[in-house]
Amino acid sequence: MTKKEIERAFAERTPEAEREIRALLNCDRRQFLRTSLKFAGMAAAASLIPDQSFQLVSAAYAETPGAEPTVKFRFAYISDAHLYAKGMTHRFAKSLVKAVEDINALDPQPDFVLFGGDLAQLGRKDELELGRQILKDVRAPLRMMVGEHDWYYDMGDEWRRMFGRDYYTFEHKGVQFVVLNSVVEKDFWTEKGYTPAERMAIVSGLDDNRQSPFEVGEEQRDWLARKLKRVPKQRPLVVFSHSPLYKLYKPWNFWTDDAEQVQAILSPFDSVSVIHGHTHQLLTNRIGNIHFHGMLSTAWPWPYAPQGLPEYTVQMSRSDPFNQLDGCGDGRVDVLTGGHVDKHYNLWAKSPRIVTAAQLAGDAVPGPRGYQGPSY
Repeated sequence: MTKKEIERAFAERTPEAEREIRALLNCDRRQFLRTSLKFAGMAAAASLIPDQSFQLVSAAYAETPGAEPTVKFRFAYISDAHLYAKGMTHRFAKSLVKAVEDINALDPQPDFVLFGGDLAQLGRKDELELGRQILKDVRAPLRMMVGEHDWYYDMGDEWRRMFGRDYYTFEHKGVQFVVLNSVVEKDFWTEKGYTPAERMAIVSGLDDNRQSPFEVGEEQRDWLARKLKRVPKQRPLVVFSHSPLYKLYKPWNFWTDDAEQVQAILSPFDSVSVIHGHTHQLLTNRIGNIHFHGMLSTAWPWPYAPQGLPEYTVQMSRSDPFNQLDGCGDGRVDVLTGGHVDKHYNLWAKSPRIVTAAQLAGDAVPGPRGYQGPSY
């Protein structure tokens, strides 16, 4: 850039931008990082930063020892395997095995591993059993969450027999964890006389509008409120749900119908992170003090919904249809001393991504503002 170009660029800045840049001369580290992220977000929104430059935004929050929250512990996740009962030669089974190998190779090992739901595709016993056998090889303790594909063939009977309760809570190293069954649907099948197989087929269709929207439901909301009433509000809270606990795109059931009621139960806590499956993509949101992170699938990536994408999301690029692993993966979550989390996406055919708690806590929005439609 020539001297004249620099002078012209400086002259074209808004007064607000100029004040922020001049303030950097005497700013502290936190202010510098916040301003850096803002301009990085503006550049991303203007498509000046290519897809693979996500690490640049993350680098703005590089840690100085002792200056920022540190990793208290970490857990790993595998999600949305969608297994058919076609044995170990089917590619979905091979993908789940690959994820187990990834997690087992982590050093240090995670404190535990979450499976994020949709172990089966059609909820059959042999599909669930195949998944159970593969997941038995996970070295770290395994926590299970249910998805709609596991549930609507027999209303969860086989899943519960294999894995236990579909909603529960536990404490780990000072953090309160909650696992929800967020794929409860109102009865659309009895009056119509659908068989279990027909009910499952309807629910497994992404845009089959004969089903009802997902919800957590009154029974679990009451349970959640009772459980959390006894938990100090200063204790960090991490919630696992299969569907996102907000309203993203209803025609695809990327949606939880009673999301606002669940958020109202969670919001009094100082630090809340929600980790969800179902959407099969890099997805980030913040509503009030609640941070939301999607999980990758080991089976296939979904495209982004045509509307409703949270502006905190920095999208992953279109997957190569000739590469069955592209857009898929697994990952880990670093729980920080401050309570929120850094989310690591281990994309099998792309560069890894990190979405930090600092990015969501800042004033800048990493994703593009004014998003009007799908990226592909």
